[in-house]
This record gives sequence, structure tokens and C-alpha cells, in this order.
Amino acid sequence: PAASYRCSINSPTFCAEQIIHTFHWSKPAVEEQTLDMGHTNNIVWDGLQKILEHPLFKLWDTQLTSATFVKIFFWLLLVLLVDWFLRRFIVQRLLARTRFDASLQYGIGKIAGYIFVTLGFFIALEVNGVNLSSLAVIAGAIGVGVGFGLQNIINNFVSGLIILAERPITIGDRVEVGSVVGQVTKISLRSTTVVTNDNIAIIVPNSDFISHAVTNWSHGDPRVRIRLPIGVAYGTDTEKLQRVLLEVAKEHPKVLREPAPDVFFLGFGDSSLNFELAVWTAEMTFKPRRFRSELYYAMEKKLRENKVEVPFPQRDLHLRSGNFVMQPPPQKPD
Repeated sequence: PAASYRCSINSPTFCAEQIIHTFHWSKPAVEEQTLDMGHTNNIVWDGLQKILEHPLFKLWDTQLTSATFVKIFFWLLLVLLVDWFLRRFIVQRLLARTRFDASLQYGIGKIAGYIFVTLGFFIALEVNGVNLSSLAVIAGAIGVGVGFGLQNIINNFVSGLIILAERPITIGDRVEVGSVVGQVTKISLRSTTVVTNDNIAIIVPNSDFISHAVTNWSHGDPRVRIRLPIGVAYGTDTEKLQRVLLEVAKEHPKVLREPAPDVFFLGFGDSSLNFELAVWTAEMTFKPRRFRSELYYAMEKKLRENKVEVPFPQRDLHLRSGNFVMQPPPQKPD
């Protein structure tokens, strides 16, 4: 411990001598404390090194320690970080300069990232002394387990690769698979995210897009033809009806002028003449229900203005036996 001393303002020489004496007296103590700390650090480091180098188990001719797993973990973390940077570079720098559409750029970036991560995983094992040839038996056992227990996951995984390679559906497509109808927003290896018009995200397994019939409204060409059935009363001027329906189609801004809209006479119904208005549009990808609703509103308004009657089902009643007496309703007393 440092010696205590008091200095007087009237004796600066004595005060300086006291400070020098104290410094020389406490220097060996400081050096001793420094040596003790260094010795403690060496003990901690040696203990940590023994823990990391302690053998856990032996995999054939490869001795695995705690340090091996720590190194593999940091290698995999480095691989994932490099994959993230490379994928952003490939998609945003290289592929953005090409004429590939956004969905194809997304697929190429995904597949390149998966390949890089797989190679990085094997390289990380080799660098840290894990002999991959010794894992052949384990891989075979895992393959048997995968075949039985993880069959659906592997099926979805392979289906995801097929979707990214063949591109039957892409980002932004409007699809119908089973009871799910919406726009594709994300394609991963296991599943695909479809967002409905109500902004509800539905996660669909990739195998459903491969093993089931899928309706893709925007595959290749976003233009589709929408058919709107309508029935009118018997005795309606059919040429007038055709002109009215074509006016409805031409006045709507989202109906394509080419190919031109058309009106089809489907046949004679029980209580109506059945027609169909067929129009071409690109709105099916975005707001199909709103587009149909707008056309039906316009059709009803035009038919009402031109006094075209839309019938309701009518039935004739025939009495084959008995008597049917018509009586007026009873009058209410005043």
C-alpha cells in the first residue's frame, strides 16, 4: 500500500521528497500485482483451451472436439453472410442489367444462393478436419429416415426446385390452386406465399403446384377473356340487346379494344333468352371481382335505360282435379 504523507505549503521540498519516496516504495507492489494478473489470465486461457480441445467423440478416423464445432459454426455463419451479400450483388447488380424479367432474376438468385450454401457447408467440414467420406454411412441412414419420416418435406423441397427452374408460376402471378385464389408474393424451397384480395397471406406447399391442376391467370400473357352471362325476357329485340351490351364494353376503360368484345347467343332458357358478353382485359391479375362488378353495374343501368327486361323464373300452375273457388279477402270492420 502507498504510504500516507502530508505536504505543507510552506515546505515544497519536503513534499517532493515524500512523493519520490512513496513512488519508489510502491513500484515493486505494482509489479507484483501485474504478475499475479498475468498468471491468472494464463490459468483462465489454459482452462478454456483444455475445454475446447477436450475430445467429445470420434467419428471413424476424425476426432471431434468442442473447438471443431465452434469453428464449424463460425464458418457456416461466414458462409451465410457471404451468401447474403453475393445474392444481393447478383440480383441487384448483374441480373438487373440483363433483359430477364424480375421473376427469372429472383429464381436465378435463389438457386445460386442454395448452391453456394451447400458448397460452403461441405468446405467448412473439410477445412475443420471432418472427413466427408466417413459420413457416407450416416448419410445413407439419414436417407432411409428421410424416405419414411420426412417424405412430405422432401417432396415440397424438390417441388420448390422444379418451380424455380421451370417457372410454371412466378412472383406477381395470379393463381388458383384448390380453394386458394390470389397473387404470388414469395417462392421458397418448401412453400409459396399467396396473398388474396383481402390481404390474407396463405402459405401453400410447393407440392400442390406440381401435383394438382393450377390456374395461372397471368402466365406468359396477362390478357384474359372474361365471360359475363345474362338473360333477357322473351320478345326482346336481340339486335338492340347486342348493341347495348357492346356499348357497355366499349365505355369501360379497362376493357381492351383489341381483341374486340363480343356478344354470344347461348340459347333458349326456361324463362329467358340467354346471352353472354365476352370482353378482354388485363385486370384479372389485379382486381377481378371489382372488374366484374363494375361491368354488371353498367349492364344493369344500360338495360334499364333501354327498357330491356331481365326476367325472373315463372311457373304455370294447372289444377287437374277438384274445385278452385276464388273468394275476395274479408273486409276489415270500420
